[in-house]
Amino acid sequence: MIKNFSWAKLREPRVAMRAVIGVLLAANLAAAVAAFKPFGGSADDLRKQESELQDRLAAAQARLTISKKLVDKVQRAGHDGDAFLKRYMADRRVVSSTIDEELNRMAGAAGVQLGQAAYSFQAIEGSDTLQMLTINIGVGGSYVNLMKFVNLVDKSPKFLIIESLQTAAPQQNGQTLAVQFKLDTFVEGAEGAEL
Repeated sequence: MIKNFSWAKLREPRVAMRAVIGVLLAANLAAAVAAFKPFGGSADDLRKQESELQDRLAAAQARLTISKKLVDKVQRAGHDGDAFLKRYMADRRVVSSTIDEELNRMAGAAGVQLGQAAYSFQAIEGSDTLQMLTINIGVGGSYVNLMKFVNLVDKSPKFLIIESLQTAAPQQNGQTLAVQFKLDTFVEGAEGAEL
């Protein structure tokens, strides 16, 4: 049939009418599909889609609430960390006087005598602003007074850590002990800052 088709036959009224009727029939079928089955789906399909979208919205809002709580916790942790550093860490520029003052206060309260203190700084891996300060100091006093001093160092607000104690022989009178303390604390400030 296609072989027999020629454009000349299209000019005949009967063939032209059949072509027009065919086009109109296709247009009517397209209109019927659009009228009876909308492209958005039926009412049930739209209700299901609405329900799914509301579930997704509720899940997204729950994730948003969790994210807001996490942001609040991170900000609070940052503020708490800064407050901790400010309260317990000495500034490198004034650390020797701050620690000396704290050690003298505790020695006076415990009734012990302090010897010469030696300070050494060590970098803390992973931190640009914190360093560990090691203090070697000799302390002399009675056993009871030394125990009180140890207790005060342990409860010091300057975050002093007793790394080691080394007891020397008792002094001549037998009542006084000499102990070499190695204390650690943390210092905030740049490595090149002056003492």
